Amino acid sequence: MDTSYPREDPRAPTPHKADSTGHTALTLGVPRPPPRDHLIWSVFSTLYLNLCCLGFLALAYSIKARDQKVAGDLEAARRLGSRAKCYNILAVMWTLVPPLLLLGLVVTGALHLSRLAKDSAAFFSTKFDDTDYD
Repeated sequence: MDTSYPREDPRAPTPHKADSTGHTALTLGVPRPPPRDHLIWSVFSTLYLNLCCLGFLALAYSIKARDQKVAGDLEAARRLGSRAKCYNILAVMWTLVPPLLLLGLVVTGALHLSRLAKDSAAFFSTKFDDTDYD
């Protein structure tokens, strides 16, 4: 009984003997990191920042990017992940910038109106003397 590890499969073909010609391994550079699909960010954008359905579009592209990554097409996964990232950024901008802009306009408008009211109150509280009408 053979108890040596690792056991070899008897059905597997036997490896070829090294021939006299030498083989050269060529490295083409540093391997690129796996593409990002931004799925968690897309789910957050879909649930909370879904103005104009941009969060849903980001989620769709994130799922497509993950599918392509699992299928082994890394270039398509990078392209789709980049689109998902762009739609996530647009969803955040479209959701956060207009309320902040509106808040800024309300605050500056309130400050302007308070200054205007203070100046007009001083104008209407002016008392004139009888000598001013001569």
